[in-house]
Amino acid sequence: MTGAPARTLLLWCPDWPVLAAEIVDGVPATGPVAVLHANRVVACSERARAEGVRRGLRKREAQGRCPQLTVVDYDPGRDARAFEPVVAAVEELVAGVEVVRPGACAVAARGPSRYLGGEEAAAERIIEHVAQSCLVESQVGIADGVFAAGLAARSGRVVPPGGTPEFLAGLPVEALGRSALADLLRRLGVRSLGDFAALPAGDVLARFGFDGALAHRLAAGRDHRPLAVRQPPADLTVTAEQDEPIDRVDVAAFVARALAEQLHERLAGHGLACTRLGIEAVTEHGQELHRVWRHDGLLTAAAIADRVRWQLDGWLSGSSGRTGARPARPTAGIIRLRLIPDGVIAQAGLQAGLWGETGEERERAHRALSRVQGILGPEAVVTAVLGGGRSPADQVRLVPWGDERLPARPGPAPLPGGPIARPGPAPLPGGPIARPGPAPLSGGPSAGGGGRPVSAGRPADHSAGGVPPWPGRLPAPAPAVVLPSPLAATVHDAAGEAVVISARLAVSAPPARLVVGTGRPAEIVGWVGPWPVDERWWAPAEARRRARFQVCLADGTALLLAVEAGQWLVEAIYD
Repeated sequence: MTGAPARTLLLWCPDWPVLAAEIVDGVPATGPVAVLHANRVVACSERARAEGVRRGLRKREAQGRCPQLTVVDYDPGRDARAFEPVVAAVEELVAGVEVVRPGACAVAARGPSRYLGGEEAAAERIIEHVAQSCLVESQVGIADGVFAAGLAARSGRVVPPGGTPEFLAGLPVEALGRSALADLLRRLGVRSLGDFAALPAGDVLARFGFDGALAHRLAAGRDHRPLAVRQPPADLTVTAEQDEPIDRVDVAAFVARALAEQLHERLAGHGLACTRLGIEAVTEHGQELHRVWRHDGLLTAAAIADRVRWQLDGWLSGSSGRTGARPARPTAGIIRLRLIPDGVIAQAGLQAGLWGETGEERERAHRALSRVQGILGPEAVVTAVLGGGRSPADQVRLVPWGDERLPARPGPAPLPGGPIARPGPAPLPGGPIARPGPAPLSGGPSAGGGGRPVSAGRPADHSAGGVPPWPGRLPAPAPAVVLPSPLAATVHDAAGEAVVISARLAVSAPPARLVVGTGRPAEIVGWVGPWPVDERWWAPAEARRRARFQVCLADGTALLLAVEAGQWLVEAIYD
């Protein structure tokens, strides 16, 4: 970049990761707090510094210096979210803000200084406004360029125009923020930015590479880029104030329709579509209600209206809209309703075919199912989502039509070069099962032998792509019918005695007859098992231990049986 760097005003919030932890997580920043990343301190509170905690210390050493230290994990997302109100407060006074990093933002100093009566007056006004709006302490530095302004903000200085090289010359090389380069420069006898800037640019490039040449420009007070001004996000929220409190569902549905159309028009004006909708309501007594609806697709005006109506119906009638306990009805009617497009994406038009058939069937089905939902409610139309689990009932989750199709449990990760390797039963053949006795687990001890099966129910290994492989899961083919509630059954051997499974998974006798409930006995012509499942044995309140069998009856029916706490159960039916 040629020419002198532009005058830059940079606002800096000291110890921002610590303040963000207080804003988001409620960790008091007045106490000894340290934020750690990769087991090293990246930020600490003033109280922690008084106890000897410094950046770069390991966790053990920091806790040794300050035993009462509160440790917080580094979360850049948390820092960015907490800093957004500060940036918005600065944008209320000046335009063209660049977020340098969470905790620091910069603007061109020319506009604020002219409008607010000089650079120092502008700095004081911005600091005061941020303190009043966000309750955050900050410091402002003004210099030629973003780099020098950031260093000036550390001491709250206003560097006069043209005085940036002189200001930088007395600072140590550690101010560059490059620890490896600073260590090398010190060993070469270069201890200040002025000494570094005095070196020939060509020699610096040849010795330290491109990053060293960039640091050389910064040390000389020559920024390498102009400000990257951000565009303030558009306010897409719509609000409806009611003169009379809403306490009837029919009135709420009318308000929801008008507000949904207003939101849809506002999104369309910006070329956006909503995928996640936040609904907020305030009652006459000041009670605040909030709910977020997620959608697997783009929300139309009708879809937005339906979800607002469903939510208002749930609030006003004391129904959650989902199965489970009914929440308490609000103590008063609703006087304010807000719709917040929490998730938006660019509206991309669909390219139709020559005769307009592309996507037509999908849209027609979507409209029909949404219409049924609008009449009967969101739970009237559900779709199945496959996920992880060891039993067929655990692998299927029913979600309302239009909601995000996210599995309740992560599914299995395919291994390179072949199917998932997991101990479990072999698929049933088309006819009776030929094996008359228990089969050994793949990769584990024999089902009839002693000891806990290898990996059955233990914490999953996430080495394959970060997704648990679910050892002990039933492989394909899956049962055709999974019973919502398992049916109690009894299994007898050829002599009429009940078949039992020992704690060491030994079968007392080969199964011969099956009785489901109060039905007639059915002859078992083939069986295989047991396959043990010992889930969450490390959490006694959630532990579950059972053994599964596949059996084939004389009439050709194949069943999935389970033994749990000494009780035989019919879990699923094979086709």
